[in-house]
Amino acid sequence: MIKQYIKQAFFQLRSQPLLSSISIIGTVLAICLIMTIVLMQQIQTEPFAPESNRNRMLHVKWMTCIQKGGTADNAISNGPMSITTARECFRALTTPEAVTIYSIVHKMKVSIPKGKGFAIDIKQTDEQFFRVFDFAFVNGKPFDKASSEAGLPVAVINESVARAVYATTAVVGRQINLNHAPYKICGVVRDVTTLASNAYAQVWVPYRSTDIDGMSWYNNIMGVMHVSILAHSNDDFPTIRAECERLRLKYNAGLRNDDIVYRNQPDTQEVNVERKRASSSPDMRMIYNKRFLVFAILLLIPAINLSSMTQSRLRKRVVEIGVRRSFGSTRKDVMWQVLAENLILTLIAGIIGLILCFVFAFVFSSSVFSSSSIIRLNSSPSVDVMMLMHFSTFGYALFFCLLMNLLSSGIPAWKASRISITDALSNN
Repeated sequence: MIKQYIKQAFFQLRSQPLLSSISIIGTVLAICLIMTIVLMQQIQTEPFAPESNRNRMLHVKWMTCIQKGGTADNAISNGPMSITTARECFRALTTPEAVTIYSIVHKMKVSIPKGKGFAIDIKQTDEQFFRVFDFAFVNGKPFDKASSEAGLPVAVINESVARAVYATTAVVGRQINLNHAPYKICGVVRDVTTLASNAYAQVWVPYRSTDIDGMSWYNNIMGVMHVSILAHSNDDFPTIRAECERLRLKYNAGLRNDDIVYRNQPDTQEVNVERKRASSSPDMRMIYNKRFLVFAILLLIPAINLSSMTQSRLRKRVVEIGVRRSFGSTRKDVMWQVLAENLILTLIAGIIGLILCFVFAFVFSSSVFSSSSIIRLNSSPSVDVMMLMHFSTFGYALFFCLLMNLLSSGIPAWKASRISITDALSNN
């Protein structure tokens, strides 16, 4: 039966080329546009190196400082935390596999001795950073705990910086200057796309090797640091959040005039992406409703147009339907035949649309996946095959193809099945 439906679908393509071409093109454009939007969302939440464990991660991007006994509505300060706060409230966690503290991305000038310098994106962090995020080292290794705690001037750099300063990636043991301060290169990693926003930088150094510890305010509560937590399993999230709350209360008890609140953090990867402001938590229900509305519009408008195309094709097959009915086919058989034939055409168009979506994502990645960060980064967003090729991507594409088929051919198929045999045979 399936083989017969496939033959019938291709026969309709050949017998009505204009209507079939318009239907396929309309479906291709609809699926391509929808899947581009899906990819823009997926690229922020689906795992890929060096953020391969996104499904096991929790993040604390910002926090709020309030007066002792006050509420979050009366904030004194909103923003990143100090190193002291991060260590007391998060590095002390015992439930997770690993916890890392790292700075916001900022600029420094990198150069070699007596060489010309250029600006790079740098992130100051600890040794746990390379355990939470799975970087691909092409030379050397990350700095260890002893180097991190001692604040030794060591650095991990990416391939681009290594080639720019030394024309090779075999640079472990050599020196670079960061804002004229000498650092020893201990490792070289593959370039990290800016789409991996938590892991991204071009150079990583121990935060104790600089004066960033002094970049704090409000009694050393607020600063420029973020925290990422790697759980053994996402089933541990409730336990980790409960432990975070206990440590927060303990930390607040030691403060004289202030308290800190997390505004529902730590966040999962999806919520962390949507947390745009330090002064409020994202309304995920409203965000989901907006997504649903966008997808509904993108599906309904082309589906209504395609439905009329399907109706036009069926008008030319009224006699065929009547003959089938007269030889014993039920209305259900007719309806399923129309849906199955149209589904084949929709799947063909869906495959083409998905391929076009991937091509568009590769060619225009810097525009499609542009960052809304207020910090201008030195790198443009880049994508590769492994970042896009997820089972969920193909699952979404198949789902939208099925939904498009149902919306565009459901009513015409139902109407075709309701035609009486006599009207069908008389082509009425």
